Amino acid sequence: MSGVVRTLSRCLLPAEATGRAGEQPRREGKERSRDAEREARRRSREIDAMLARERRAVRRLVKILLLGAGESGKSTFLKQMRIIHGREFDQKALLEFRATIYENILKGCRVLVDARDKLGIPWQYTENEKHGMFLMAFENKAGMPIEPATFQLYVPALGALWRDSGIKEAFSRRSEYQLGESVKYFLDNLDRIGQLNYFPSKQDILLARKATKGIVEHDFIIKKIPFKMVDVGGQRSQRQKWFQCFDGITSILFMVSSSEYDQVLMEDRRTNRLVESMNIFETIVNNKLFFNVSIILFLNKMDLLVEKVKTVSIKKYFSDFRGDPHRLEDVQRYLVQCFDRKRRNRSPGRWRAPGCTCLVSAARTRRSQPRSRSHSTSQSLS
Repeated sequence: MSGVVRTLSRCLLPAEATGRAGEQPRREGKERSRDAEREARRRSREIDAMLARERRAVRRLVKILLLGAGESGKSTFLKQMRIIHGREFDQKALLEFRATIYENILKGCRVLVDARDKLGIPWQYTENEKHGMFLMAFENKAGMPIEPATFQLYVPALGALWRDSGIKEAFSRRSEYQLGESVKYFLDNLDRIGQLNYFPSKQDILLARKATKGIVEHDFIIKKIPFKMVDVGGQRSQRQKWFQCFDGITSILFMVSSSEYDQVLMEDRRTNRLVESMNIFETIVNNKLFFNVSIILFLNKMDLLVEKVKTVSIKKYFSDFRGDPHRLEDVQRYLVQCFDRKRRNRSPGRWRAPGCTCLVSAARTRRSQPRSRSHSTSQSLS
């Protein structure tokens, strides 16, 4: 009997030992599985929290699309926003602005020399004809940035030409041809800009003119509200890119150069610039894509309009104008009414005209910017 027991014991003991040894891996496997499940749940919670934060950020984000015809002031507005909100331009950007300013001056003065000739205006000083020929010979075929040493070669000629009454008369007739709006400012500041150690001031940067190509986005925080402002070129060749920017926009800031009622487009030299702006606005404000989008009208470049209404009658170009063509308030009211008539949807809340602005004044821009999404959409023109 004892032998049987011992035999059974020998048979059973290895089995028990094997059983106890097998229990440990199974327990470890279950623990690893539970750990993996806990880690998966933790990661899932983190992902859910991240997505929730992103959804809240998207809901808070105010995405503003800047639209308008070419040279309406969209890029200037963005530069002012950047200056106001403390985003300084780095050395590379300053050098690019400097080269742009040099190009603006040389191109602008060449246009004036050519216009003087075509308009049959005589030189005040005959020796300036040589300066004019010297300037007209300037070419930058390679498209390389103009350096200070190169620009300095032209400073004496530029100064002499700008002092000539023939050039001044050509400038006074600038509505008859295409001339950049900043040319006078830069030529008036030629002594400063012509220095070898010149770097652009903030005002210089605002007035530097370079056509926007493609799509440019800038992010700002205003009163703790995130803003994304999108700038696209306003020239006819650039407008097909506008549709790439329509997704998720909160507001459209439609910029109008209010002083261009006597000027024609650079693209075709026939279409009145203000009429072109009205036609673009009509397309945008009546588009079903923007039914729930706040559309803000900015009548820009008021400093130029103030001067122009003194001498150029808007009635000559818009025969339905009623009022005093040399009274600023009458002209402003007429412009707002022209754009208001373009919208077919008369429901309140679709758009607003916050007034007329000059976007070369940073202080004015600071006061004009929307304080929040609710502020920008609630004050609407019914």
